This record gives sequence, structure tokens and C-alpha cells, in this order.
Amino acid sequence: MFTAPLAQPIPNKKTEVNTMLLKEEKQDIIQTYAVHEGDTGSPEVQIAILTTRIKQLTEHLKQNPHDNHSRRGLQLMVSKRKKFLGYLQKNDIERYRSVVARLGLRK
Repeated sequence: MFTAPLAQPIPNKKTEVNTMLLKEEKQDIIQTYAVHEGDTGSPEVQIAILTTRIKQLTEHLKQNPHDNHSRRGLQLMVSKRKKFLGYLQKNDIERYRSVVARLGLRK
């Protein structure tokens, strides 16, 4: 009896670009920017995660310029990161400078 091979999905732009942050990538970011053991909510960690997601979504939008729903999500992420940076700058300027230098946000 003949069995046909399983059909392979046809790659397209939507399946080629993954805009989601993988669990392993997120864990690496958390370990790199954590202030203390088990730290997931400090501004440094939040800014680093948002920066990674912003970079991924920016690449997605270069491929899909008419994706306005993702563009709005990007704008919300940029705004949230800006608020975190403002908080750090106001409360602890040294931590702010450290995060900006490590992530390469300001030129």
C-alpha cells in the first residue's frame, strides 16, 4: 500500500519571522540583567525584555509595513520602556546610565 508523505507547510512571511520572545531567550535576559537572585521585575530586567521585543517587532514591521495592529503594540512597548527609563533616571541615575550603556539605547 502506498502512503503519501506528509504535506510540508508552505513557508510565508508570517511563519518565517517569529515576533514572540522564546522562553529560553527571556530567561537569558533575566539572568543577565537581574539585580539579585530571582529578580524578574526590576526596571533593568523589564527594560531589557522590552528592548528585545521592540527589536524583534521592528524587524517584523520592516517585512510587513501594513501591519497596523503590531505597530500599535510596538508603540505601547516603546512608551512603557520610556516610562521605566524615566523612573530609573529620576530615582537612581547610576542604574539608569548602566542600563542605557549595556543596551546601547542612547547615542
